[in-house]
Amino acid sequence: MSSVIPPSSASTLITSTGIGSGLNIGAIVSSLTTAFGAAQTAQLTSQATSLDSQVSAYGTFTAALDALKLALPALEDPSQLAGFNATVADKNIATATTSSNAVAGQYSLQVNNLATSATLTSKPQASVAAAVGTGTLTVAVGSRSISLTIDSTNSSLSGIAAEINSAANNPGVTASIITTTGGSRLILTGTATGAANAITVTPSGGDGGLAGLALTQTAAAQDASFSVNGFAATSASNVVSGAITGVTIQLHQASAVATPTILTVSPDTSSAQASIGKFVTAVNGVLSSIQTLTGYDPSTQTAGPLNGNITLQSFQNQLQNILGKVTNGSGGVKSLTDLGITAGTDGSYATDNTKLGNALSASLAAIGNLLGGSNGIATSIANLVDGYTKPGGLLDTINKGLQTGLSNVSKQQAALSAQMAAYSARLTAQYNAMDRAVALLKQTQTYLNAEFNPSANAASGTSSSNSSLGSGNLGTGG
Repeated sequence: MSSVIPPSSASTLITSTGIGSGLNIGAIVSSLTTAFGAAQTAQLTSQATSLDSQVSAYGTFTAALDALKLALPALEDPSQLAGFNATVADKNIATATTSSNAVAGQYSLQVNNLATSATLTSKPQASVAAAVGTGTLTVAVGSRSISLTIDSTNSSLSGIAAEINSAANNPGVTASIITTTGGSRLILTGTATGAANAITVTPSGGDGGLAGLALTQTAAAQDASFSVNGFAATSASNVVSGAITGVTIQLHQASAVATPTILTVSPDTSSAQASIGKFVTAVNGVLSSIQTLTGYDPSTQTAGPLNGNITLQSFQNQLQNILGKVTNGSGGVKSLTDLGITAGTDGSYATDNTKLGNALSASLAAIGNLLGGSNGIATSIANLVDGYTKPGGLLDTINKGLQTGLSNVSKQQAALSAQMAAYSARLTAQYNAMDRAVALLKQTQTYLNAEFNPSANAASGTSSSNSSLGSGNLGTGG
């Protein structure tokens, strides 16, 4: 009998040729099983391939929309688009940066003195390890203070410095020690500049030895003093914000007496030009994606995976309508064409950088209003894209439908595999039964041949006693 394995693998159910029939039962069963499920297998494979292709295509489209979304924020807010540069003629005196609310202008800047922090220095002591005294040392910076207990374990300069630096509620002072030929001194330095951050040290109690530190001020805490366009101003910090709208000034050193430097705030069109360039590139990426996914290439006779898809075509129509928007804007800027951004015959957009640069220099505010604000082109596109890409949006709904379709196809494929396995098992059982029947018939044939064709047996050397009795030897007995 032929060898049979479990019906889970239709192609290897039979591992040997039928003993009785001589037929290759395994190959026969495999071929019949394949033919049995061929049509449905091809149909399900085609469905799965189509669904996978659509999932991938919508993923490509979504990625292009995501790239477009990233390019929109810089255009939606006109204040971000309208950037400014701040330059100081003498960079040794000061440097400056701007924020989005800066205003173009030119200013005279005179720096009288920088903001400084306080420094206190003690009288010299014999060494960093020599005991100074015990008691309480109160260190105050402005309105903040701390009281430190100094005893025999920390009464040296090094002990006192460590106590100040490690204090959890240090008011804003660091302690260090300098040692010279005249001895060792404790140096206290404020961590913040400005007149309000003066340092005071008050010793009390103990053996009175802490009074011997006699800390005196060697550098005063003071505000920066400067003037803008001749008007005096002060700042606790050398980083000045608020003196000029939207401008932060970093003071570096005092000016020569009565020798102001010029601070200029001017429009910065380079960042706006870069932002608009990224926007145009992202728009072209979306349009190219739609054309590839929905179009047909006659040279290769190949259609895109979403050929004729109404969802992508609808998005393209809405996007192009927004891009073609014409407003009643001021400054001669009413459409993208006024910025040198035009659509070519292939549908993609090109930018005339010279025209864009001139428009930015002349009408940056008007361009900001065209692109940004509640009714601007960038804001309208952002709303359009969001309707497609947000959770529960159109693309999310479509993708869920495709995933459900793939799941259903997978279930049908599993059911078909089980059906084919059962069919293969039935065929195997039938062919094995046939093979056994053929084997029995051959055994019967062999037996009958032996009984009714003795001469054939004799020729083969297997004569029986009956053939012996039928020989001529019987006649010699008479």
